[in-house]
Amino acid sequence: MASKLFALDIGTRSVVGIILEEQDNSFHVVDLIAEEHKERAMVDGQIHNVIHVATVIQHIKEKLEEKHGPLHSVSVAAAGRALKTEQASVTLDIKNRPVMTEDDISRLELAAVQKAQQQLLDHKENNNGSHYYCVGYSVLYYRLDSEEIGNLMDQQGETAEVEVIATFLPRVVVESLLAALKRADLEMEGLTLEPIAAINALIPTTMRRLNIALVDIGAGTSDIAITNRSTVTAYGMVPTAGDEITEALSDHYLLDFPVAEKVKRDMSKYDEIMISDILGFEQLYSKNEIMNTLRPAVTSLAAAIGNEILRLNSNEAPKAVLLVGGGSLTPEITDELCKVLEIPNNRVGVRGIDAIQKLTREAHVPASPELVTPIGIAISAKSSPIKYMSVKVNNQIIRLFELKEMTVADALLAANVSINRLYGKPGLAMCIKVNGQDIFVPGEHGSPTEIFVNGEKTTTKHPIQNNDVIELIEGINGEPARATIQDMIEFNEKRTVYVDNQPFSIEPSLILNGQPAKMKTTLQDGDVLTIETAENVEQILKWLEKEALLNKLHPFTISFDGNNLQLPNFNNVILINNQPAKSYFKIQDGDQIRIQDKSNPTVLDIAEHLNMLIENRIFVTFQDEQLELKKQCFEILVNGQPANVMTVIRSGDTIQFLPSESSNWIYQDVFRYSNWQLPTNFKGTFEILRNDEPSHFDGEIFGGDQLKIHLIPATITHSTQKSTAE
Repeated sequence: MASKLFALDIGTRSVVGIILEEQDNSFHVVDLIAEEHKERAMVDGQIHNVIHVATVIQHIKEKLEEKHGPLHSVSVAAAGRALKTEQASVTLDIKNRPVMTEDDISRLELAAVQKAQQQLLDHKENNNGSHYYCVGYSVLYYRLDSEEIGNLMDQQGETAEVEVIATFLPRVVVESLLAALKRADLEMEGLTLEPIAAINALIPTTMRRLNIALVDIGAGTSDIAITNRSTVTAYGMVPTAGDEITEALSDHYLLDFPVAEKVKRDMSKYDEIMISDILGFEQLYSKNEIMNTLRPAVTSLAAAIGNEILRLNSNEAPKAVLLVGGGSLTPEITDELCKVLEIPNNRVGVRGIDAIQKLTREAHVPASPELVTPIGIAISAKSSPIKYMSVKVNNQIIRLFELKEMTVADALLAANVSINRLYGKPGLAMCIKVNGQDIFVPGEHGSPTEIFVNGEKTTTKHPIQNNDVIELIEGINGEPARATIQDMIEFNEKRTVYVDNQPFSIEPSLILNGQPAKMKTTLQDGDVLTIETAENVEQILKWLEKEALLNKLHPFTISFDGNNLQLPNFNNVILINNQPAKSYFKIQDGDQIRIQDKSNPTVLDIAEHLNMLIENRIFVTFQDEQLELKKQCFEILVNGQPANVMTVIRSGDTIQFLPSESSNWIYQDVFRYSNWQLPTNFKGTFEILRNDEPSHFDGEIFGGDQLKIHLIPATITHSTQKSTAE
C-alpha cells in the first residue's frame, strides 16, 4: 500500500507544498501548490515573521487537505542560504615532537573548526545564547614550516598549519521552523537541509564519490553543496541569483518585475518575444538582442557562483556542476559557468525532476528544475531524516543535531571543549641572555589527551551513536624548560692545540651573573651568561697571548706614492697540520698551528711586483764577447735614505722611486762592462766598428749591436830599414 508524504519548501519568495506517494522505493508526485509570501517574512533563509509564514503554510495545507484528506505532519528543510561559512587557520608548534599522526592532524583540524566557530560568534554583536551546528568542513591546505604540503602524516618540522572552511547552521533557524509549523497545527515529521535534499534527489550515493557541485539558483540566493569521497564536504551561498537577471531586464526595458520575470522565462521557449513596457509600448525583440542586454548580468552571476565553488572546493574545479532551481533556466548561464571554472561545456548541466530516479508525476506537475528541492525534501526526510542524539561528554549531557555521520569531534564542538585541552600544557619556557643575545629555551610538550567512547580508547574521528558516553583524560603537562651552560655553547669541550709544536689547553671561560661558573651549572630564567672561548687561529693566539705570532699575521704593507699598499704575496703563511690556512679557520682538538715566515723582499722584488722597469738593460757583442749593459732608471729611497735594488724591504717601509735623467747608450759605455784593453806593446792605429761600419766612442749604440775595435799595426818606413842595415 502506498504511503503519502507531505513536504514543504519554505523559500524566500514563496512556499511550495507537495504530496508524494511512496511504494516499493518509487515515488509519485500527486499534487503540488505554490504560494508567494504577502510580505517579506523570510530573510536569508531564516523566518523573520513566524505568524505570516505560518499563515501561508496553513493556507497551502488547507488546499491540499481538500483533495487528499487531513495532514498532520510534514517534512521541511533548513534553507541552504541560512548556512554560515567561515575560514580559519591554526598553527601548531611541532618542534621536538614525534612525527604527525592521523589523530594529531584530526585534532589540528578540529582546532581550526572551533576557531572558525568562534569567529562566527565574534561577528555577531550579541551572541548571548547563540549556538551553531557544524554541518561540515573542508581542508583548504596544510602547511609545514610555512610551505604548502599535500599531507602532514608522518611529517616532522618546526610548525604545522591547517586552514579549513567550515559550514554552520544557526539553531534559531530550526527553532523558528518548528514555531511556524506548530502555529499551522503541523508536526515536524522529518528535517533536512535544502542542499542535502537536492543532492539526495539527484545524486545517488554511488555518485557521491565524485567531486560534484550542486547549485540551487533561486530568486535571491544561490545555494551550493559539494560532494566528494562519498560525502557532502562543503556548503555555501552567494547573495545573487535569478532576481539579478530579472532586474537587469526590468531596468533596461522599463518593465514591471512580474513582466520581466515572464520575459526571462519566455527566452527559454521562443526566438522572438513581445515586450510591453510600463508606458504601454509594445515591441518585438529577438532572443539574441535581449541576450546581449542580459549578458553582463549573467556573466556576473556565473562569476559569483563559480568563485564560491572554487573557494569551497579548495581552489579546484569539480568534475561536474548540476544546476537546479528557477534561476538555472537563465540563458547561457551554463556556458558562462564553464568559462569561470575552466571546464568543458558538457560538464555543467541543468537538471529537472525528470532526472530523479524512480519518480513519476501527475500531468499537471511540470518537470521544472524549481521542483527538485521540494521533491528532494520529501524523499530525504523519509529516507534519511535528521534526528537529535544525546551523548554524555565528561558527565555533561549534550544534544546533537544529526546532519551527517556524527563523530567525537562534533560532540566536543557542541560541548564547547577547548581544543587546547586535547593536549597537556607545554612547560614554561625560560630566557637566558648569552653574550648579550636572548636565547629562549622551550619547555617540554604536553602529552595528548586520551579519548574514550564507552570505555574504549579512540580518536576524534570515531563515529558516535545515541547515548554514547565520551570521557576525556587530560594529557600530562610538559615539564618546565631545563638547561645547563653546556647546552648553551657549541664548542664546549676542552681542546688541546699545538703552537710551534708546544701543546696548549683551550677551555671556555664562563661568567654567570658576574661570577665564574662551570659547564654543568644549571641555568634559571633571566640568567646572564658570558662565554669567552677561542675557536679560530686568531682567537687562539690571542687567548694564548702569542702577540709576537699575531703580529706576524699582519698584512705586508708598504707606502708607495703616498698610498698604503698591501702585498699579499709577501705575507707570512699560516699552516694548520702543515696545510695552508687562514686566520679565521676553526681549530679542532689536536690541531697543530705554525707560522711560516717568508723572507723579506728586496727593492727589485717590489718593483717587479709593481710591474716597474727599474733598470734600462741592453745586450751587445764586443770583441766577440756578449755583454749586458744596465743602468738605473730611478734613484731609490727607502725611508728617505738612498738604496739600491738589493736593499731588503720590511713591512711598513716607505719606498720612493725618483726618475733619473735618461741618456742614450754610447760606444764608450761598453768599457765599464768589459775587461778588454789595448795590448801593452801595440804600435799602430785602430778602427772603431759598429756592425762592421765605422763609428766613434761617442757614437750611439743599441741592443744587439756587434761592436769591434780593429787594430792596425804601424808600417816600418824604408829609411828606417836602411839605417838598420848599416
